[in-house]
Amino acid sequence: MDYLPFILFAAVVVAALLIGVCFSAKRRKELAAWAQAHGLGFSAGREEDIEYRYPNFQCLHQGDNRYACNVMQGRWHERECAAFDYRYETHSTDGRGGQQTEVHEFSAVVLASPVPLKPLSIRHEGFFDKVAEFFGLDDIEFESAEFNRRFHVKSPDKKWAFDVIHQRTMEFMLSMPDFSLQFGADAVIAWRNRKLKPAEFGQAADLIAGILDRLPEYLVKQQMGQA
Repeated sequence: MDYLPFILFAAVVVAALLIGVCFSAKRRKELAAWAQAHGLGFSAGREEDIEYRYPNFQCLHQGDNRYACNVMQGRWHERECAAFDYRYETHSTDGRGGQQTEVHEFSAVVLASPVPLKPLSIRHEGFFDKVAEFFGLDDIEFESAEFNRRFHVKSPDKKWAFDVIHQRTMEFMLSMPDFSLQFGADAVIAWRNRKLKPAEFGQAADLIAGILDRLPEYLVKQQMGQA
């Protein structure tokens, strides 16, 4: 029996595992250094309670076997901040009845808001959004055609969306890198469907902070019960 193919296969698997371990160690080192440089604490270990800390964020409740790692926590622009890599699994059945597991990984940043918030989601406008628009399933449209081309906005309260995304906020968002955003009751999450580079964590945090900093005074008073 020729064992060479099996030996080669095993060698490839071992090499892939070693490369993965090396990349993981390199990433931990880079993120730990970035966190320290920005006054954030860093923990490389697995944390399985992130989804319970942020029950409103849909991106943290997909699939199963979910957990965060490389968690960075502290304050950013005077707001409580948590940034992390996130992993979850989805399962499907192939044509022979066997189960296949797919691992998904992405990074996210969460900033707390002292102002109570309402649901709002903002993401990059995609091809299927344009198809949906053709069939009348529109997102919320704003006065800026450039903003509408770039972003897909949803909220059960359109007035809230218009109050939050006014002209200055639109101009600010158009000047920043794109991230998917979701407002929870007391925090905002920004993420991409991949792992972020260290500097991109800062960009995501700056984007959230910039939007919250631009909430109109009348809206802040309204949400704080001072209207």
